[in-house]
Amino acid sequence: MRWWVLLSSGLAPVLLIGGFTLAAHLQPAGYDATRDTISALAGHAATDRWVMTVALVGVGVCHVVTALGLRPVAVAGRVLLAVGGVATLLVAAFPLPRTGSSAPHAVAALVAFGALTVWPALARRSFAATVVLSVLLAWFGYELFSDGDRVGLSERVLAAAQALWPLCVAVACSRASTMDGHAARNVRR
Repeated sequence: MRWWVLLSSGLAPVLLIGGFTLAAHLQPAGYDATRDTISALAGHAATDRWVMTVALVGVGVCHVVTALGLRPVAVAGRVLLAVGGVATLLVAAFPLPRTGSSAPHAVAALVAFGALTVWPALARRSFAATVVLSVLLAWFGYELFSDGDRVGLSERVLAAAQALWPLCVAVACSRASTMDGHAARNVRR
């Protein structure tokens, strides 16, 4: 496992969680992180929208870089992780307008959330992770479409879990390759 895979996979959750935490702190008193979405922090109506925009771009790049370097996992999973990263870049590229919604933003977010939910199963690393992420995605969908008062919370939990899973896979792969290296050296002795 190359060092940069661990770096990119570790940086993604730091950028995401740090970004939405700092960006929420910079908003006026009416912003409620439990109720309001991450996308609102990068939208045209946000105060210091650049903070969340930079964080989303960083997370998207990190997912693509991680996908390129996670050679031990199945190609289909890596492709979906990269698709999730590119879609995250598009979420940043198509911010929410000052009022209303944006079809390109909604499509990019849907693709990002979908790809980042399914990739663990296709990577042949964890069907259970996909199940957990699917439950979190369902909760977010429920809150979003029922005008729930916890849409922001559900989105943050889902997005954080999706950002953390590549790091879990990279660490597991790194440990496995380290153990394989130790075993190979022991066999040669």
